[in-house]
Amino acid sequence: MNFGFAADALAEDKLKEECGIFGIYAPEEHVAQLTYYGIYTLQHRGQESAGIAVSDGRNIDVYKGMGLVADVFSGDRIDQLQGKMAIGHVRYSTTGSSRLANAQPLVVYYQYGMMALAHNGNLTNAYELREELAKDGAIFQTTVDTELIINLIARYRRGSIEDALIKTMLDLQGAYALVILAEGKLMGVRDPYGIRPLCIGKIGGRYCLASESCALDTIGADLIRDVEPGEIVTIDEEGLHSRQGLPVVKKSICSFEYIYFARPDSTINEINVTESRRRMGQELARECPIEADIVIPVPDSGTAAALGYATATGIKFEEGLLKNRYVGRTFIQPTQEMREIAVRMKLNANNRILQGKRVVMIDDSIVRGTTSSKLVEMVRKAGATEVHMLISSPPVLYPCHYGIDTAERERLIAVQMEVEDIRKHIGADFLYYLSEAGLLRALGVDEACLACFNGCYPIPVSEEERTKYDFER
Repeated sequence: MNFGFAADALAEDKLKEECGIFGIYAPEEHVAQLTYYGIYTLQHRGQESAGIAVSDGRNIDVYKGMGLVADVFSGDRIDQLQGKMAIGHVRYSTTGSSRLANAQPLVVYYQYGMMALAHNGNLTNAYELREELAKDGAIFQTTVDTELIINLIARYRRGSIEDALIKTMLDLQGAYALVILAEGKLMGVRDPYGIRPLCIGKIGGRYCLASESCALDTIGADLIRDVEPGEIVTIDEEGLHSRQGLPVVKKSICSFEYIYFARPDSTINEINVTESRRRMGQELARECPIEADIVIPVPDSGTAAALGYATATGIKFEEGLLKNRYVGRTFIQPTQEMREIAVRMKLNANNRILQGKRVVMIDDSIVRGTTSSKLVEMVRKAGATEVHMLISSPPVLYPCHYGIDTAERERLIAVQMEVEDIRKHIGADFLYYLSEAGLLRALGVDEACLACFNGCYPIPVSEEERTKYDFER
């Protein structure tokens, strides 16, 4: 297996972000502007497309496009979106290709008016649902599983829309967090396992929803609580209403939200991301103390874990690698020399800090192994006498089917090599991964979704769906 290095490996050697969703009901506010700020804050969760839908209670207006939030909503686009409630979405495709038709929110007309829906997650029975709906004459305009959810809501709408949502949830398998505009209401829904995050905020007496609490902070909203697994929340003129759509099956929060995906200033399921990452570093120190001179992070997601490790061991924390935050995406270059220059444009070693030092370098994960070898080499060239690589998560051994774009299993380096072989491949003096038990201790929970580490999927995934999902990716 070739684990060669490309110029964009700093991005390619990480699991890809999922999607970010935001919703707000605030007739007195410029809801489109607040939604813009919300999804801008969630930009780290998806960079392929962005969209905002607004409603006056009857009609829904939507604008979306390919690219980053600031590029899609340039000029006076936001001012043209007027209403009393809105939802927004930033997308990284997991199911369905990257094209404008698949950008969200999706907006449809149905028997009871207009409906807009945005989705974070992935349905594991999407293939079966699509086949069933197609046999009943359903017509699809996208290749995303989100459209299946809209079809099911429309099919089951006989009583209230909340009743239709419950019937829809009974048909859905997989991970989903939804924000919906329909019939003068803003709704939020979370799957009964609680895999994908969704929280509730309050601003000026009105309510909003977001994938992460950092989006609430940006608009000046207070975090109230998380939407519970299986819960449907409805927000209208009278306030917030809650209904348990499905009972909680097994609370299985996504561990990678805390390891890498979520912003450090977010709190998800009452767990602060920065604090959990520091505890991961402390658990690494407990499991694997090393005699060294300095501890350095691979910025930025390794920083909190490195601080935790340094505090627990008493070893000095240093910024041995500096990240250039003004460099955009770099494409594959035609020569090895140009590829290495492109890497150094993104990360550079601080020679004065590393010269003659025994270094502990902490990163959040190793997925394909394309980055780690170059980082170890960079630190050695800067004069480090020893480089010990510690990873604040267990080895990634299985693909995710719940909304994270993981590499095909055969491309995961931990599948191809034992830990000692990976150590040799990346050129480190020592390599250690945090244990699953240590990760759970850091999160302060008894259980979480660890499927990408141990293959124990909390929601069953059929072989047919796995094959279809990998093909669409």
